[in-house]
Amino acid sequence: MRCALTIAYNGTHFLGSQIQSETSNTIFGNIQKVLSQLGIDSKIIASGRTDKGVHATAQVAHIDLPPFWNNLEKLKRVLNEMLPHAIHIKNIKKVDDEFHARYSAKRRVYRYIIKEGQNNPFENDFITFIRHVEFDKIQKNIKLFEGEYNFKEFMKTGSDINSTTRVIYKAFAYKYKDFIVLNFEANGFLRSQIRLMVGAILKLNVNEIKEQLKCENNYKIKPAPSNGLYLAKIKY
Repeated sequence: MRCALTIAYNGTHFLGSQIQSETSNTIFGNIQKVLSQLGIDSKIIASGRTDKGVHATAQVAHIDLPPFWNNLEKLKRVLNEMLPHAIHIKNIKKVDDEFHARYSAKRRVYRYIIKEGQNNPFENDFITFIRHVEFDKIQKNIKLFEGEYNFKEFMKTGSDINSTTRVIYKAFAYKYKDFIVLNFEANGFLRSQIRLMVGAILKLNVNEIKEQLKCENNYKIKPAPSNGLYLAKIKY
């Protein structure tokens, strides 16, 4: 039986989400270890990877369960009891055998959270603090990323990809209480693309962003810190 898992995690103390041969201290490395202890040998397949320090409120993955695991509510409870507290299985549901967490996904939604002022030890892991925020500039710059572009100047090297072209359907910023939230919805993202876009939104002007989107220049902006980034939703 193929099942989809909706997963939330605090990525602060993990070395990214993807399973790695040299360490088990990843999100799915921990989940795979617990699944094996429960007699589930199926490899867990995620909708995509998140980098070290990046969080998720609704990551999606799929597994194929053996026949003796037919009580999904019990499985969810047992998984949450055995997993580190920074990883939480929100839901497990049966899906069609053709469902694939990565290849069936149509859109991915990420949010980046900023707060103006000095950092503090209670929020540092979850929010990027900026001493002075130009909200009007952020609103103007972020809209430039909507559309279909070759994002080769907004990615880190080392990505295993066939194309650097992506479509961003929505890109906007809004205020929520003391926070500024940057929202991106696309058919997919390149390695560190969102953090590099956020870095450009904060540092560059309109013309500079347009030049980099047209691949006419690369202003070598550092990616925004990982702690403010959240995988928010996968749309199928």
